[in-house]
Amino acid sequence: MNAYQQKWLDLLHSTNLPGWEIKALEDGIYIEMPHVTDLKLIRDNLPETLGTMSLDIDMPKSRLKFHFHNGHENFEYILNPNEEDLNEE
Repeated sequence: MNAYQQKWLDLLHSTNLPGWEIKALEDGIYIEMPHVTDLKLIRDNLPETLGTMSLDIDMPKSRLKFHFHNGHENFEYILNPNEEDLNEE
């Protein structure tokens, strides 16, 4: 785990979201939310939410993949994508 990933884990754990499981993965962070969580609402607000949260991180940024799951659906979001991510179709 790199320092940037650890900082995000610390920041996310500090939010104390009831019923949310947040843990490190090799390529990022896995977030399991309660099954009643509206993933569309999370996905629609994620860029702005992560952008605001990132203001508390004062270290060099690196690629970080977030894996969101609510027991029924899932999606991934890449923060600070690399060239390969940007060229995927």
